[in-house]
Amino acid sequence: MDEFEGYRRPDGTVGVRNHVAVIPVSVTASSLAERIAADAGDGVVATPHSMGANQPTPAREQTRRVLRGVGRNPNVGAALVVALGTEAIDADDVADAVADAGRPVETLRIREVGGTAAAIERGADLADSLRADADDVRRESADAAELIFGVECGGSDATSGIAANPAVGAACDRLVEAGGTVSFSETPEFIGAEHILAERCVDEETRERLLDRVDAREDMARQMGVDLRGAQPTPGNQEGGLTTIEEKSLGAIAKGGTTPVEGMVDYAEPLPRGGGLVLMDTPGYDVESVVGKVAGGAQIVAFTTGRGSTTGNPVAPVIKVTGNPKTWDRMANNIDVNASTVMEGESLSAIGERIYGTLLAVADGQRTEAERRGLTEFAINEIQPRTGGERA
Repeated sequence: MDEFEGYRRPDGTVGVRNHVAVIPVSVTASSLAERIAADAGDGVVATPHSMGANQPTPAREQTRRVLRGVGRNPNVGAALVVALGTEAIDADDVADAVADAGRPVETLRIREVGGTAAAIERGADLADSLRADADDVRRESADAAELIFGVECGGSDATSGIAANPAVGAACDRLVEAGGTVSFSETPEFIGAEHILAERCVDEETRERLLDRVDAREDMARQMGVDLRGAQPTPGNQEGGLTTIEEKSLGAIAKGGTTPVEGMVDYAEPLPRGGGLVLMDTPGYDVESVVGKVAGGAQIVAFTTGRGSTTGNPVAPVIKVTGNPKTWDRMANNIDVNASTVMEGESLSAIGERIYGTLLAVADGQRTEAERRGLTEFAINEIQPRTGGERA
């Protein structure tokens, strides 16, 4: 049995980290949330974002889902929800979701405590108290089946589809075999390979949902004057050696492995434990896509990159994998696994075993390079007004 030492939560989930999360409800509280986390010190992280205080209804509901999901992520041992006090999203509503998951939680409204200076002082005191509560939880042995593993790619090049992505896919197959959940996303990058994914769906409902989401993403882009099939691969991808959208998409879907597609959820919706391979409908933006899966419950993320990336996350450790030997040479202090060894004769299955071993080690507490360097990007996908009503 593959095991790790994690933090068992009252709702039955298991965290691989034990953060106190400082969650701003809107952009008006984001800078203050960062100050509170910085003043509180180790173990306290902030999730600053740029969403406004009064978004249109579809956008507001998506932001609310992300905030509630991040607060319930198994890696969050306690949470402080911060608001100016005028937002349409109620801080108590976010806090209730955290409390329902059995975690200690407090709210702080800047207007009620006397403005910024008083709010920072009060927030740091609350974070200290919440950290003491979180520290009461002891680590215990947990099965790999408890893990939800989000996988992502960014800065792709010609090596991504032949080395890093299939190697991560091999690790995903190992986790699914062990009973865990794997999720990859970025629906626009299914285009050109959606028929292959559709054939892997376990039932007709999942197949129709997948194809519907691909069509919806294309329609959204058309309304903004963009032809996704004509706009991909991006100039950066082309500079990295990718020539067609089909080439990019076939390489991209390899990072999810070879197991059947068991389901597909919307952006930031909960991912099931023990669910096998489950897709998430997200935009093709790396950081927003990672945040969607973390809000869905992913405790760890793998991020493949050919041209190089520094992406991390404040709540979930991000394991960086490259198949480009030049990127490994230049950015080894940002990369956790070198998959370019496939060009020296190492098999993809052997590299996949290394990645799976890294996954378990990180679950067991080993810090990723992104964690060591304090890389904690966080952004929420915003539904644009012209497309907001399509899927409401």
